[in-house]
Amino acid sequence: MADAATGDRYPRLVVACPDWVRELVDWDRDYPGDDDRMELAIALARENVRRGTGGPFGAAVFTHDGGLVSVGVNSVVRSGNCTLHGETMALMMAQYRQGSFTLDAAGLPSHELVSSCDPCAMCLGAVLWSGVRRLVSGATRTDALALGFDEGPVFPESFRYLEARGIAIVHEVRRAEARAVLEDYLARGGQVYNG
Repeated sequence: MADAATGDRYPRLVVACPDWVRELVDWDRDYPGDDDRMELAIALARENVRRGTGGPFGAAVFTHDGGLVSVGVNSVVRSGNCTLHGETMALMMAQYRQGSFTLDAAGLPSHELVSSCDPCAMCLGAVLWSGVRRLVSGATRTDALALGFDEGPVFPESFRYLEARGIAIVHEVRRAEARAVLEDYLARGGQVYNG
C-alpha cells in the first residue's frame, strides 16, 4: 500500500510539535519543583486545546535538577497517529536530544516525565522502557475516563510494577488545574478519539 499523501511505498514519518510550542516554552528557565514542572505540562495541554492542535494532554521531560529536556503535546488527531500522545512525544524528543534510546544510559543525568494526566496503558509502557526514573502526573485516570477517554488496561498494579522497577511515582500534582483543561476540551467540542 502506498503513502496516502505522497504515493510512496516507503513513507517517511516526521514527528513534531506544533509551531506555537516555540513561543510558549522557556528553554532557559529553571524548573526546580513538581509544581513548576507541572505548570509547564498543563500550559502545553491548555494551549493545545486553545489552538485546536490536539487533545488536552501535555508532557515534559526534565533532568532531576530541573533542566528542561523536551516537551510533547497530544498530536493524535492532528497527525493521524494513535501513538502520538503527549507523553510519547516528550519521551521521543528527549531520547532524540540525548542521542540515546534510553534516558538511563551511562553518563546521562536522571530524567523524569511530568504529564498533565495519568498516562494511559500505552504511555505507561513507554515510561517503563524510556529510562525515566520518576513520573509525575496531574489529572487522574478517573478524570480522563469521565470525559470518555479510554485509558486502556491501567490498574493500581501497573503503577506498583513501575515502582518495583525503580520508577518513583507522584500523582495529583495541580490536579484541579489539569482537570479543568480536560473539561475545557470537552466544552469546546474536542474529539474524543478513543472512547
